[in-house]
Amino acid sequence: MSSTASPAPAVALDGRHLTLEAIEAVADGAPVTVTPEARERVVKARRFVDERFADGHAIYGVTTGFGRLANVQIDPRDAAQLQLNLVRSHAAGTGEPLDPRRVRAAGVLRVNSLAAGHSGVKLETLELLAELLNRGVTPVVPCQGSVGASGDLAPLAHMSLTLIGEGEAWFAGERMPSVRALERAGLAPVVLGPKEGLALINGTQVMTGTAALGILRAERLAAAADVIAAMSLEAYLGTDRVFDQRLNDLRPHPGQTRVATNLRALLADSQIMQSHRECGRVQDPYSFRCIPVVHGAVRDSIAHARRVAETEANSVTDNPLVFPDDGEFLSGGNFHGEPIALAMDFLKMAIAELASIGERRLYLLLNAEDRDLPLFLTGRSGLQSGLMIVQYAAAAVVNDNKALAWPSSVDSIPTSAGQEDHVSMGMTSANNLVRVLDNVEGALACELLGALAATDFRRPLKSGVGTQAAYDLARERIAPWTEDRVPAPDIEAARELIRSGALIATAERAASARL
Repeated sequence: MSSTASPAPAVALDGRHLTLEAIEAVADGAPVTVTPEARERVVKARRFVDERFADGHAIYGVTTGFGRLANVQIDPRDAAQLQLNLVRSHAAGTGEPLDPRRVRAAGVLRVNSLAAGHSGVKLETLELLAELLNRGVTPVVPCQGSVGASGDLAPLAHMSLTLIGEGEAWFAGERMPSVRALERAGLAPVVLGPKEGLALINGTQVMTGTAALGILRAERLAAAADVIAAMSLEAYLGTDRVFDQRLNDLRPHPGQTRVATNLRALLADSQIMQSHRECGRVQDPYSFRCIPVVHGAVRDSIAHARRVAETEANSVTDNPLVFPDDGEFLSGGNFHGEPIALAMDFLKMAIAELASIGERRLYLLLNAEDRDLPLFLTGRSGLQSGLMIVQYAAAAVVNDNKALAWPSSVDSIPTSAGQEDHVSMGMTSANNLVRVLDNVEGALACELLGALAATDFRRPLKSGVGTQAAYDLARERIAPWTEDRVPAPDIEAARELIRSGALIATAERAASARL
């Protein structure tokens, strides 16, 4: 008898309470709803826009041009064409399409921002945006083209093309013209009214969606790094005295405290650790001795990025903004991507450190004859290369990160004839963050192979409660290294253990700890 998974519960959006976890749930297919209170705010704001437009007031982007053309008055009869032209002309993206998960993350953020009731879109437009998510219509959005100034203009414009039946979209696993995708999903395109095009393409939702998914992934990589580092230190016959609570309490950064606690829990009851208590060694190389400090600093950096992203997820970042209760339109700079750009640059620099220090631990494991480990972790050195080239692979991705981690936000190229004279380059940060995370996962996978192979030379002694559980799980998927073979499938299997969360979950259960 076959069974099907229960559908994911709908994420309720009100413009104020969206979490990173909910963003990821929608990215993975969960549907959305807009709360009744939010719907009322949207209707109220739209009514105000229509009233001011009918009165003939000069409104940026409604009865004027955009950017440097803000002083050009537009005939009210051309208002609808103005919005259509805006979406079409700004869909100037290039490069490979974004992963559909990133587009869905941006989509739920876009709905949430508009649901706050300060953008002035029609309720029908908001409902169609939500239904794209609910029925699996995902716009095709090129990965490049945004400078993060008036937000993610180009990628959001590509997303908005689908709403008007233009551009391309994914549906049921196929890439097709948006009008066909809408038809197959039982939806119809909208006709944009005054201000709607501007409201749809102004904002930081694409870079923020990537940040949300990246932060959650970074948190999991940090937890996996603790497990793998514990396995490496144990197999290296390193000292666990550096995890002593008394020592770490004297430098009470939250991340350092947590990592030291994690390592104590993972290594509890380790026969391997007990076997060399009287060896006389008191200090290990920094990549082992400073695990709590380095891993802890990375965790604190991730926590900072989470705070920024959660705030941004519940912000209104288009322009101008509508305040119907006050009878005003206000133009400002909420669309500038600097908060997210800086946070992502900080995050990619921080998370890259997990790859850097993990590669060093792997190097030490492969060159630890003074710790009774054979060179390159093979018993037949010379005839066999063992894990020699696995360390090369780790070194390669660490090197790649050195370029990718360079902060994109330190650069600014003026646009719009100087009107947008300082930009954030946040979308570049977002794209590079994804690659850095991939590289960190690869480096940790390589370290895991080294930790497993080194641990085999410590048997029959048992590992700690957490490290033994992680070892047992990994050995179900990855055979011991008894003779040379192609290591690429092993690296991929290790990556999957990390990516899926299985390695973390298994170690957590055994150690009775939340890593």
